[in-house]
Amino acid sequence: METLADGSDQDLNPGQLEDIVTLIRPDGSRAESPGFDPWVADVTDDQLIDLYEDMVVIRRIDTEATALQRQGELALWAPLLGQEAAQIGSGRALRTDDFVFSSYRENGVAYTRGVDFGDMLRVWRGIASSGWDPYAIGMATPAVIIGAQTLHATGYALGCTYDGVDSVAIAYFGDGATSQGDVNEAMVFASSFQAPVIFFCQNNQWAISEPVRLQAHRHISDRAPGFGIPSIRVDGNDVLAVMAATRIALDRARCGGGPTFIEAVTYRMGPHTTSDDPKRYRPAGDLEEWGLKDPISRLGRLLESRGVLTDEVTKRVDEKADAVAREMRAACVALDKELDLMTVFDGVYEEPHPGLERQKSQYAAYLASFDGGAS
Repeated sequence: METLADGSDQDLNPGQLEDIVTLIRPDGSRAESPGFDPWVADVTDDQLIDLYEDMVVIRRIDTEATALQRQGELALWAPLLGQEAAQIGSGRALRTDDFVFSSYRENGVAYTRGVDFGDMLRVWRGIASSGWDPYAIGMATPAVIIGAQTLHATGYALGCTYDGVDSVAIAYFGDGATSQGDVNEAMVFASSFQAPVIFFCQNNQWAISEPVRLQAHRHISDRAPGFGIPSIRVDGNDVLAVMAATRIALDRARCGGGPTFIEAVTYRMGPHTTSDDPKRYRPAGDLEEWGLKDPISRLGRLLESRGVLTDEVTKRVDEKADAVAREMRAACVALDKELDLMTVFDGVYEEPHPGLERQKSQYAAYLASFDGGAS
């Protein structure tokens, strides 16, 4: 059967190639896939080590940020523990001129785009309403309104078409977001206008405390073909399979084939956010079951079987993760030097407003009543 890897433009409906694409099994052995292997045939062992390092580093970023929140340094944090392969595999497949629209959990994707650690933490420390310059790194600041970013990505992608460039937009969202009207409206629009956009769903099994089975009695990827959008269901804990699927979708978009929906089946090992207690709703056995599918461990086993994950490499990766954690903590504390409480009034109205000016004056007087004033 002809596949996209052979240049076919046929739809990738679930089960047409594989029901779920896996290239690295949980035990680290390499699985063959005629439809997807050609898309990662160029990935060398050294590049696999780089992907391994990326995942180790972003897991350390995640645990460090969680610790910072527990210590009162951050107001909130949305952990990505367990979803490293989905974010690194897709993020590393993108070009610098592609544009990312994410939710609040894609800190791993942000890392691949080169986001400064201070910018990554600015909003979560509560000192700014936005983190970074989207145009400097090709990634919009995280969307907290569930699913809204899919509309933004579709509009941006349509703009790429009008501009005559082959850049692609990618929207990241969770399984819960697929029940939102915004996501469905975005897919209708993207299909109608064949916008070069990727809808990347990280199905981490839980929409806060609700299991995915409540909102999806079939695979989530089954929905997209109803909108005229081909879909791929991929093992979201397999970094190589995620990269292959993303490359297929990118190639399709660049060649004028329109949108693609990717369902990356993974698992949220931690809480929804640091204000959540997953022990209240999640079966204890789930962690044990999904722990055997850990994305870092499975790639590590593959590298070990090839004799390339040496003690020297492991030490270098661990040292990099430690250095990143130190840099992140230092960047978090340094943000206080930028704090100016009066900026809360900036940008509320386009023109000066007497009511706002009165509030600003009263707030300034209130701050001045404390030692140090508004500084």
